[in-house]
Amino acid sequence: MIPRLLTQRRFAPFFWTQALGAFNDNVFKNVLLLLLTFVAVPRYGWDTGLLNNLAAGLFILPFLLFSAWGGLLADRLDKRRLVRRLKVLELVTMSMAAAAVWYEAYAVLLALLFMMGTQSALFGPVKYAILPQHLSPTELVKGNAWVSLGTFLSILLGTLLAGVLASLEGDWARGSIAATLVVLALLGLIASLWVPSAPPTQAGATPWRPWRGGREVLRDAWHQPQVFRALLGISLFWFLGACYLTQMPAWTRDVVHGDEAVVSALLGAFALGVGAGALLCARLSAGRLEVGLIPAGAMLFGLAGLDLGLSQPLAGSETGLAALSLSPGFWRQILDFAVIGLGGGLYIVPLYTLIQLESDDDNRARMIAANNILNALFMVLAAGFGVVMLSVIGASLNTFMLALSAVSLTLAVIILCMVPRPALRLSIFVLIRVLYRLRFRGRQAVPARGAALVVCNHVSFMDALILGGGCPRPLRFLMDRPIYESRWLNWFFRIAGAIPVDSERCDPGGVRRALDEVSHALRQGEVVMLFPEGRLTTDGEMQRFRRGVDIILARDPVPVVPAGLAGLWGSWTSNRDGKALTKWPRRFRARVALHFGDPIPVGEAKRADMERRVVELKRKAEAEIGVTAD
Repeated sequence: MIPRLLTQRRFAPFFWTQALGAFNDNVFKNVLLLLLTFVAVPRYGWDTGLLNNLAAGLFILPFLLFSAWGGLLADRLDKRRLVRRLKVLELVTMSMAAAAVWYEAYAVLLALLFMMGTQSALFGPVKYAILPQHLSPTELVKGNAWVSLGTFLSILLGTLLAGVLASLEGDWARGSIAATLVVLALLGLIASLWVPSAPPTQAGATPWRPWRGGREVLRDAWHQPQVFRALLGISLFWFLGACYLTQMPAWTRDVVHGDEAVVSALLGAFALGVGAGALLCARLSAGRLEVGLIPAGAMLFGLAGLDLGLSQPLAGSETGLAALSLSPGFWRQILDFAVIGLGGGLYIVPLYTLIQLESDDDNRARMIAANNILNALFMVLAAGFGVVMLSVIGASLNTFMLALSAVSLTLAVIILCMVPRPALRLSIFVLIRVLYRLRFRGRQAVPARGAALVVCNHVSFMDALILGGGCPRPLRFLMDRPIYESRWLNWFFRIAGAIPVDSERCDPGGVRRALDEVSHALRQGEVVMLFPEGRLTTDGEMQRFRRGVDIILARDPVPVVPAGLAGLWGSWTSNRDGKALTKWPRRFRARVALHFGDPIPVGEAKRADMERRVVELKRKAEAEIGVTAD
């Protein structure tokens, strides 16, 4: 079945435009490198290392020079118009490249590589800045996932096609390469004709200031800490990715002892892993930004890199793909590269989405431009890191891979320390998915941004975990202080942001302090979850709401999201057949349903109305899973 976004004009034409562009980029770059290495160097006696580094520099340099200007263009012009102009530039560049290939003008091809890099640098800011104008906030993660999948598959297919084209001989090779470059550019231009309009949010001149513009966009990004941290996170991914991809041929030669086909197999595993990770991210996110996937992805590709670094050489001499496919060690390395890519997909998609959501409409493209500048700088750092580790220090490739793993795992730990709650919420979600057969309805009712109060019926001690895992945003929730101060679980409750509350009998001021903490959370734009009944149900039916919810809303009027929970009555954490937690568990993987209702607007929530809505949602949840509160 074709995904819905890929059948709609607001996304599909742009998807194919950028995918064909990435495909053409990689066909051109890899064909050029192969022609220089196997034709120009033997013919003219040029230095291979110098040519390869020159080619890499000519492609990266435009990202440093022109990304800021591209961001300014994308913010000041209709993005559809800009995309079409850039595709015309690509067609002109590839037509010139086709002529240069035919006449074997290799110096001209190097100059055109710089021109192609310029086109890519100008297209980069449009690539992600246009999506928020055509997709809703709940579709952004899925859109970014498909863009990432298209990009990495284009890298893989472009690399493979370049090898096939370069392996041809004589006029067939030159003609096939020339025709491919022009046809791909033409197809991309045709696809761009169907891209919908994306008008700018501000007008103004676009002065030619490449260096000054670069400093300005980086300074603007620095003044938005959350966005800048996301930019650094993405750049670290490209640092690690560049390190892995640059050393893949040497790894294949010296550790795997394979040929060119083995390099393609390892590259394919990595690229497919990134694509699968991106789609898995979209699946797990369920339409919302899931920040908890970022450290999970970093941890995943760190652990896979660790296993890769501990790998032993597979064969004593160069071996083909067919022979290596019989070796379990080779499939282990294929799996390692695939998992590295999978972790990368989980890691990078939420970061791109974070930039899109947190950037202002009038400078979003410039934030993407700042990202491209930082990416280019970190890729240069990756090259320097490889030279220092492998040439200056003389480390082995295994040690190099272990160093990359250490960077990845350190990054995961730093992110976990900086934002522990999203990762904890994701862990809770996985846990409750294992323990219960869950059905969620209406999760989009929880506002994507800003403060909100979620009210729900209280059936068992697992309710908070179910709501915390099912809600698309991290929740703050109230709980009894004796439980909060539990010796073994206090650390968990602190990270989760639980708000302890004492009974008025034990501490007359405890309730007031808890309400103050709730007010503080709401004023910080957080979501607070509340069980207005104040205690577990004793008969499966919902009890009357207490006045605490009215006090909270009187102090801080916010939208109220009602929720109804069913399926936990009768569990060992409920009060059925005895006090909760005093019975042995009798059920595993019980069916549980959680329904969220439409939010009640600010100032309109009344206790009786909230109670009625929660009762209705509870009954709908019970009907869905076929249980009652008998």
